[in-house]
Amino acid sequence: QVQLVESGGGLVQAGGSVRLSCSASGSPPSRNVLAWYRQAPGMPRELVADITASGRTEYVDSVKGRFTISRDNAKHAVYLQMNSLKPEDTAVYYCRSYYYLRGSLQSDLWGQGTQVTVSS
Repeated sequence: QVQLVESGGGLVQAGGSVRLSCSASGSPPSRNVLAWYRQAPGMPRELVADITASGRTEYVDSVKGRFTISRDNAKHAVYLQMNSLKPEDTAVYYCRSYYYLRGSLQSDLWGQGTQVTVSS
C-alpha cells in the first residue's frame, strides 16, 4: 500500500518562503499526476498546482509567479516551493497522486496534510 507523507509546513512571516515535500512509501505509478491542494478553515479544498509525469505544470492564478511545483521521479517525491507568502496562503496543504486510465480515476492517493501558517 503506497502512502504519501508531507513535510515542511510551519509558521512563516508574510513575504517569507517555505518548501513543502511529499514522499511516497513504495512505488506509485510512474504515469501519475502529482498535485498540491490546500484547505483553509471553512473553505473547500482547492487545487494549488499539479505536475504531470512529463513535467507539464499548472497553477491556480493566485499562486502564479510565487509557487513552483517540481517532482523527482527517482525519489517518488513532489515539492512545492512557496515564495512571497501571504496571510491568505494559510491552509493545510495536501499532496495527491493519481492517474487516469481510459477515463477512469486510478490509484488516487492523498497525504495527511501539513499546516502552513503565514503571519502578517
